[in-house]
Amino acid sequence: MTSEKYGILGDIHGNWEALATVLDDAEKHGVTKFLCVGDIVGYNADPARCLEKIREISAATVRGNHDHYCSHDECLEDFHPLAANVVDWTRRQLTDEQVGYLKNLPLTARFSSFMIVHSTLDMPEKWGYVFDTLEADAHFTYQSCMLCFYGHTHVPVSFTKQGRVTRTPYEHLKLELGRKYFINVGSVGQPRDGDPRSSYVIYDPGERSVELRRLAYDLHSTQKKIRDAGLPERLARRLETGH
Repeated sequence: MTSEKYGILGDIHGNWEALATVLDDAEKHGVTKFLCVGDIVGYNADPARCLEKIREISAATVRGNHDHYCSHDECLEDFHPLAANVVDWTRRQLTDEQVGYLKNLPLTARFSSFMIVHSTLDMPEKWGYVFDTLEADAHFTYQSCMLCFYGHTHVPVSFTKQGRVTRTPYEHLKLELGRKYFINVGSVGQPRDGDPRSSYVIYDPGERSVELRRLAYDLHSTQKKIRDAGLPERLARRLETGH
Protein backbone atom coordinates (compact mmCIF):
# COMPACT_ATOMS: atom_id res chain seq x y z
CA MET A 1 0.00 0.00 0.00
CA THR A 2 1.33 3.44 -0.93
CA SER A 3 1.92 5.70 2.04
CA GLU A 4 0.99 9.34 2.23
CA LYS A 5 3.49 11.81 0.88
CA TYR A 6 3.34 15.00 2.91
CA GLY A 7 3.97 18.54 1.74
CA ILE A 8 4.95 20.48 4.85
CA LEU A 9 4.62 24.24 4.58
CA GLY A 10 5.43 26.99 7.02
CA ASP A 11 5.62 30.75 7.44
CA ILE A 12 3.58 31.54 4.35
CA HIS A 13 3.01 35.04 5.69
CA GLY A 14 0.41 36.13 3.17
CA ASN A 15 2.66 35.60 0.13
CA TRP A 16 0.25 34.30 -2.49
CA GLU A 17 2.73 34.05 -5.36
CA ALA A 18 5.09 31.91 -3.28
CA LEU A 19 2.28 29.70 -1.99
CA ALA A 20 0.85 29.09 -5.46
CA THR A 21 4.31 28.15 -6.75
CA VAL A 22 4.89 25.72 -3.90
CA LEU A 23 1.50 24.04 -4.27
CA ASP A 24 2.04 23.56 -8.01
CA ASP A 25 5.45 22.00 -7.36
CA ALA A 26 4.07 19.73 -4.64
CA GLU A 27 1.35 18.43 -6.95
CA LYS A 28 3.94 17.60 -9.61
CA HIS A 29 5.93 15.65 -7.02
CA GLY A 30 3.05 13.49 -5.87
CA VAL A 31 2.21 15.11 -2.54
CA THR A 32 -1.02 13.62 -1.20
CA LYS A 33 -1.52 15.62 2.00
CA PHE A 34 -0.52 19.08 3.17
CA LEU A 35 0.45 20.22 6.65
CA CYS A 36 1.33 23.72 7.83
CA VAL A 37 3.58 24.59 10.77
CA GLY A 38 1.95 27.98 11.20
CA ASP A 39 2.07 31.66 10.33
CA ILE A 40 -0.26 31.65 7.36
CA VAL A 41 -0.63 35.41 7.73
CA GLY A 42 1.59 38.43 8.43
CA TYR A 43 4.18 40.52 6.53
CA ASN A 44 2.78 40.19 2.98
CA ALA A 45 -0.35 41.49 1.29
CA ASP A 46 -2.54 38.40 0.68
CA PRO A 47 -3.38 37.05 4.16
CA ALA A 48 -7.02 36.21 3.46
CA ARG A 49 -6.31 34.56 0.10
CA CYS A 50 -3.55 32.40 1.56
CA LEU A 51 -5.69 31.45 4.55
CA GLU A 52 -8.56 30.35 2.33
CA LYS A 53 -6.22 28.29 0.14
CA ILE A 54 -4.81 26.47 3.15
CA ARG A 55 -8.36 25.62 4.18
CA GLU A 56 -9.31 24.62 0.64
CA ILE A 57 -6.52 22.03 0.48
CA SER A 58 -7.47 20.76 3.97
CA ALA A 59 -3.99 21.34 5.35
CA ALA A 60 -3.73 20.33 9.01
CA THR A 61 -2.31 23.48 10.58
CA VAL A 62 -0.89 24.62 13.91
CA ARG A 63 -1.00 28.20 15.17
CA GLY A 64 2.00 30.46 14.68
CA ASN A 65 2.70 33.66 16.57
CA HIS A 66 1.42 35.86 13.72
CA ASP A 67 -1.71 33.72 13.42
CA HIS A 68 -2.15 34.18 17.17
CA TYR A 69 -1.66 37.94 17.33
CA CYS A 70 -3.79 38.54 14.24
CA SER A 71 -6.68 36.70 15.88
CA HIS A 72 -6.32 37.81 19.51
CA ASP A 73 -6.85 41.34 20.71
CA GLU A 74 -3.59 41.51 22.62
CA CYS A 75 -1.10 44.30 23.18
CA LEU A 76 1.72 44.34 20.63
CA GLU A 77 4.21 46.29 22.70
CA ASP A 78 6.62 43.32 22.78
CA PHE A 79 6.49 42.98 18.99
CA HIS A 80 9.05 44.53 16.68
CA PRO A 81 7.43 47.78 15.40
CA LEU A 82 7.58 46.54 11.81
CA ALA A 83 5.75 43.32 12.70
CA ALA A 84 3.25 45.17 14.90
CA ASN A 85 2.38 47.48 12.01
CA VAL A 86 1.60 44.51 9.76
CA VAL A 87 -0.35 42.63 12.45
CA ASP A 88 -2.61 45.65 12.85
CA TRP A 89 -3.09 45.88 9.06
CA THR A 90 -3.69 42.13 8.72
CA ARG A 91 -6.36 42.14 11.41
CA ARG A 92 -8.35 44.54 9.24
CA GLN A 93 -8.10 42.27 6.16
CA LEU A 94 -9.72 39.23 7.77
CA THR A 95 -13.38 38.44 8.33
CA ASP A 96 -14.64 37.52 11.78
CA GLU A 97 -14.97 33.93 10.61
CA GLN A 98 -11.36 33.83 9.40
CA VAL A 99 -10.18 35.33 12.69
CA GLY A 100 -12.09 32.59 14.50
CA TYR A 101 -10.37 29.93 12.39
CA LEU A 102 -6.92 31.26 13.31
CA LYS A 103 -7.85 31.66 16.96
CA ASN A 104 -8.89 28.03 17.24
CA LEU A 105 -5.85 26.46 15.61
CA PRO A 106 -3.99 24.10 17.97
CA LEU A 107 -0.43 24.80 19.09
CA THR A 108 0.76 21.28 18.27
CA ALA A 109 -0.50 18.38 16.18
CA ARG A 110 0.45 14.70 16.24
CA PHE A 111 0.16 12.23 13.40
CA SER A 112 0.93 8.52 13.21
CA SER A 113 4.68 8.82 13.67
CA PHE A 114 5.55 12.52 13.87
CA MET A 115 4.45 15.93 15.15
CA ILE A 116 4.35 19.53 13.98
CA VAL A 117 4.70 22.75 15.97
CA HIS A 118 5.41 26.35 15.08
CA SER A 119 8.14 26.98 17.64
CA THR A 120 8.96 24.32 20.25
CA LEU A 121 7.19 21.53 22.10
CA ASP A 122 8.37 22.96 25.42
CA MET A 123 6.05 25.91 26.03
CA PRO A 124 4.84 26.32 22.42
CA GLU A 125 2.74 29.30 23.52
CA LYS A 126 5.93 31.24 24.33
CA TRP A 127 7.08 31.19 20.68
CA GLY A 128 10.71 30.38 21.50
CA TYR A 129 13.27 30.42 18.69
CA VAL A 130 15.51 27.42 18.00
CA PHE A 131 18.72 28.41 16.25
CA ASP A 132 21.34 26.37 18.12
CA THR A 133 21.88 22.94 19.66
CA LEU A 134 21.28 24.14 23.22
CA GLU A 135 17.82 25.43 22.32
CA ALA A 136 17.11 22.24 20.36
CA ASP A 137 18.17 20.07 23.28
CA ALA A 138 15.58 21.75 25.52
CA HIS A 139 12.94 20.95 22.91
CA PHE A 140 14.00 17.30 22.54
CA THR A 141 13.16 16.68 26.20
CA TYR A 142 9.51 17.06 25.18
CA GLN A 143 9.67 15.20 21.85
CA SER A 144 8.55 11.62 22.42
CA CYS A 145 8.35 10.67 18.72
CA MET A 146 11.15 10.25 16.22
CA LEU A 147 10.36 13.32 14.15
CA CYS A 148 8.97 16.82 14.60
CA PHE A 149 8.75 19.59 12.02
CA TYR A 150 8.74 23.26 12.95
CA GLY A 151 9.10 26.79 11.54
CA HIS A 152 9.25 30.26 13.13
CA THR A 153 12.92 31.06 12.36
CA HIS A 154 12.41 30.91 8.56
CA VAL A 155 15.75 29.05 8.32
CA PRO A 156 15.74 25.42 7.08
CA VAL A 157 17.95 23.32 9.34
CA SER A 158 17.92 19.85 10.89
CA PHE A 159 18.71 19.05 14.52
CA THR A 160 19.47 15.42 15.31
CA LYS A 161 19.70 13.86 18.76
CA GLN A 162 21.55 10.62 19.39
CA GLY A 163 23.21 11.19 22.72
CA ARG A 164 24.32 14.70 21.82
CA VAL A 165 22.52 17.16 19.55
CA THR A 166 23.95 18.14 16.16
CA ARG A 167 22.87 20.90 13.79
CA THR A 168 23.16 20.59 10.01
CA PRO A 169 21.76 22.27 6.92
CA TYR A 170 20.06 19.76 4.65
CA GLU A 171 18.60 19.09 1.22
CA HIS A 172 17.91 15.36 1.42
CA LEU A 173 17.69 13.39 4.67
CA LYS A 174 17.29 9.67 5.20
CA LEU A 175 15.93 9.25 8.72
CA GLU A 176 17.73 6.63 10.80
CA LEU A 177 16.08 4.55 13.50
CA GLY A 178 17.29 5.29 17.01
CA ARG A 179 17.64 9.02 16.37
CA LYS A 180 15.32 11.95 16.95
CA TYR A 181 14.93 14.74 14.42
CA PHE A 182 13.69 18.31 14.81
CA ILE A 183 13.49 19.78 11.32
CA ASN A 184 12.78 23.34 10.27
CA VAL A 185 11.01 23.48 6.92
CA GLY A 186 12.08 27.05 6.13
CA SER A 187 9.60 29.63 4.87
CA VAL A 188 7.24 29.65 1.93
CA GLY A 189 6.71 33.40 2.00
CA GLN A 190 9.72 35.07 3.63
CA PRO A 191 12.99 33.05 3.71
CA ARG A 192 15.70 34.36 6.04
CA ASP A 193 18.71 32.20 5.23
CA GLY A 194 20.12 34.44 2.53
CA ASP A 195 18.31 32.56 -0.25
CA PRO A 196 15.21 34.44 -1.48
CA ARG A 197 13.65 31.33 -3.00
CA SER A 198 10.60 29.86 -1.31
CA SER A 199 11.11 26.66 0.67
CA TYR A 200 9.03 23.72 1.84
CA VAL A 201 9.55 20.04 2.64
CA ILE A 202 8.30 16.78 1.14
CA TYR A 203 8.21 13.99 3.72
CA ASP A 204 7.73 10.36 2.67
CA PRO A 205 7.22 8.20 5.79
CA GLY A 206 7.44 4.97 3.80
CA GLU A 207 10.90 5.91 2.54
CA ARG A 208 11.79 7.75 5.77
CA SER A 209 12.98 10.58 3.51
CA VAL A 210 12.83 14.35 3.91
CA GLU A 211 13.50 16.59 0.92
CA LEU A 212 13.89 20.36 1.08
CA ARG A 213 12.53 22.09 -2.01
CA ARG A 214 13.67 25.62 -3.03
CA LEU A 215 11.66 27.48 -5.67
CA ALA A 216 11.84 30.86 -7.38
CA TYR A 217 8.47 32.63 -7.59
CA ASP A 218 7.05 35.89 -8.97
CA LEU A 219 8.72 38.04 -6.33
CA HIS A 220 8.07 41.32 -8.14
CA SER A 221 4.31 40.81 -8.04
CA THR A 222 4.50 40.16 -4.29
CA GLN A 223 6.56 43.33 -3.83
CA LYS A 224 4.11 45.42 -5.86
CA LYS A 225 1.21 44.22 -3.72
CA ILE A 226 3.09 45.16 -0.55
CA ARG A 227 3.71 48.66 -1.87
CA ASP A 228 0.18 49.07 -3.23
CA ALA A 229 -1.20 48.10 0.20
CA GLY A 230 0.87 50.82 1.85
CA LEU A 231 2.87 48.35 3.92
CA PRO A 232 6.45 49.22 4.95
CA GLU A 233 8.93 49.35 2.07
CA ARG A 234 11.38 47.23 4.03
CA LEU A 235 9.01 44.26 3.71
CA ALA A 236 9.23 44.45 -0.07
CA ARG A 237 13.00 44.92 -0.17
CA ARG A 238 13.88 42.10 2.24
CA LEU A 239 12.24 39.52 -0.04
CA GLU A 240 14.99 40.14 -2.61
CA THR A 241 17.80 39.19 -0.24
CA GLY A 242 16.21 36.42 1.81
CA HIS A 243 16.86 38.15 5.14
